[in-house]
Amino acid sequence: MLRSLHVRNYVLIDSLEIDFPEGLVIITGQTGAGKSILLGALGLALGGKADASLVGAHGETCVVEAEFSVDGNATLQALMAENDLEEGDTLLIRRTLNRTGRSRSFVNDEPVSLPVLQALSEHLIDIHSQHQTLRLGDPAFRMSLLDHYAGNHSPVIPGSTGNLDACRKAWNDLQGIRKELAEVTDRLRRIAAEKDYNEALFAKLDAAKLRDGELEELETEQKQLAHAEELKEYLNNCEDILAPADDRAPLTAQLKEAEKQAARAARFIPALEPLVQRLESARLELEDIAEELETANARIDVSPDRLEQVEERMSLLYDLMKKHGVQSVGELIAERDRLSEALFDSTALEERRVDLEKRLAQAEKAYAAAADVLHDAREKASEGFANAILASLAFLELDHAVFRVELGAAPEGPSGRDAVRFLFSSTGKAPQDLSKVASGGELSRIMLSLKAMMAHFTAMPALIFDEIDAGVSGSAADRMGQMICRMGEDMQVFAITHLPQVAAKGDAHYLVTKENDVTDIRLLTREERIREIARLLSGSVITEAAVANARALLAF
Repeated sequence: MLRSLHVRNYVLIDSLEIDFPEGLVIITGQTGAGKSILLGALGLALGGKADASLVGAHGETCVVEAEFSVDGNATLQALMAENDLEEGDTLLIRRTLNRTGRSRSFVNDEPVSLPVLQALSEHLIDIHSQHQTLRLGDPAFRMSLLDHYAGNHSPVIPGSTGNLDACRKAWNDLQGIRKELAEVTDRLRRIAAEKDYNEALFAKLDAAKLRDGELEELETEQKQLAHAEELKEYLNNCEDILAPADDRAPLTAQLKEAEKQAARAARFIPALEPLVQRLESARLELEDIAEELETANARIDVSPDRLEQVEERMSLLYDLMKKHGVQSVGELIAERDRLSEALFDSTALEERRVDLEKRLAQAEKAYAAAADVLHDAREKASEGFANAILASLAFLELDHAVFRVELGAAPEGPSGRDAVRFLFSSTGKAPQDLSKVASGGELSRIMLSLKAMMAHFTAMPALIFDEIDAGVSGSAADRMGQMICRMGEDMQVFAITHLPQVAAKGDAHYLVTKENDVTDIRLLTREERIREIARLLSGSVITEAAVANARALLAF
């Protein structure tokens, strides 16, 4: 139940903090006083649309806070645990909205996303707006009503899923298989359409005998071959310096002689011994360098034929890279492998398609079976559903009414293959589509009957009726008040009304007022309540007869 509501700077509400009791709560007020604004504030807290225009004139932010008692609501407690929210007997929702249109939501002082807030709100309170009778024309709404009555939302046995959940799961499985099969089929079609072209591409790549890193090696070799004569000249000069071809002594021989002379001197100056060792190391290093230069010189091949071969191979690789839009031989190899898979691995795809087609047939049977179970449950419940509504309509003085539930075929979907129509006649004649033949007052009574039944089957802890009695008066209005009052015995019910017969039924009565463009709400004392009901009876001028009538209504 809704324990309290705190609103600050929301449209015309400056600051408002009010507590609510259990049972039937009546809310009245002059037209335009702000009853709809009050509902709008609660709707915002419950996850309704946030708009910067809702922020009032007394600050940059509006705040709406609603406190609920949730003791014994196992579904809600499970949902809170699932979203890592603190569990308890009290749930505090707070929503803030600033002038930029940005809003934030909190549950028990923990920030939550809007979808989580909306999921929680579905189990807290149901708001019947003034124009919700239009929903009777919504196929999904009619189906939801029948499914709740038929028990399709609940597990058939403990630990199982409800008929509706089972059908939704079967539908999702079916759609998943259909999607995957379509993707595999499309891929096979593209492989077949591109087969000749891909074969030509693969043949060229396969014939190229690609090797990762080959291009870098070829580029290095090409530079050497293109400058082979220059390289040999450079290396010959090096060799000539280290080992002259004329009568000059090689550098290694000169270092050997220097090493000997230094060794002789070291006999008299011991500090020169390290220099002798360094001369020996330099000589040995120079001998190694000379050998490696000689080997490198011998390897250099002055071969125009080999240079032509290397450049042709490089040209082939560059052309292939350009054709396939890649930057390396490694990427060419990957493209070759992809083409190979597309050309020669379609067998696996064919096997996958065959498997998916078998699974599709099984999924279609499973969905059909789940849809049939739903249909049977709906068909079985249709008569009882219609009779329950008829009983309520008779109590609401529609004695000759006819109300029927008609099941028809609908396209396949997550909720089965049924379409639901509500047929109605207030005169007992052949019923027609409810949304086309019922008057405003009749729609109000039908909607109240549906809501009363739904409240029983959905175990909703709180319910708000916003002028559900519109278009109804006299004894029928009194009967509506009685029905709403009976609902208030099992749950918290808010009734926003202009009818004195309904207003007199409440356990508590609140008055919404507007003064200087500021909306407020307060709990009425018994005497204030008598005058307010008298106003509803007689209008702006409250007569003694109206006051007496109001006292009689409250005493009844």
